[in-house]
Amino acid sequence: MVPLLLVLLLAVILFGAGFAVKILWWVALAVLVLWLLGFVMRSTTTGGGRGRWYRW
Repeated sequence: MVPLLLVLLLAVILFGAGFAVKILWWVALAVLVLWLLGFVMRSTTTGGGRGRWYRW
């Protein structure tokens, strides 16, 4: 009975980790798209140069 419970616990942990990793991939993809959009659509400065679109 204990090995069966250990296998079920391992399956639940791996399923949870796999789901979390999949969500993190989608979040990383969304952040990449936002970063690329900000890089492309940054405003120009008064001197004609391209300014930074981020604040840090």
